[in-house]
Amino acid sequence: MISHLSLGVRDLGRSGDFYDAILAPLGVVRVWESETGLGYGPPGGNDKLALFEVKEDVRLAAGPRFHLAFSAPSPEAVDAFYDAAITNGGHCEGRPGIRERYGPDYYAAFIRDLDGHKLEAKSE
Repeated sequence: MISHLSLGVRDLGRSGDFYDAILAPLGVVRVWESETGLGYGPPGGNDKLALFEVKEDVRLAAGPRFHLAFSAPSPEAVDAFYDAAITNGGHCEGRPGIRERYGPDYYAAFIRDLDGHKLEAKSE
């Protein structure tokens, strides 16, 4: 349904390091880069997520209830996503674990990135 998504970031280099670390356990890599942006997707594929540096003094993160969820190949990949996020300056919004209200096998973790974007990794 969704082809791709772009997010604004304050510091492209720092955010690139952060996203490189958290997306690697999910099998997602940097597929392109420019002076003002970075693209992430499957190895050898097109971008599904792009980051663009924003210099203006504006709010970057979307409003309440918005979050971006990534598919993870396993619960261990969810754990690695979460650990990489926390190690690289992200903030916990929900440690890895089963979310029974969404289903008996719904294993996920929630974090905020360096610019306040809420992200989730969910085991498939």
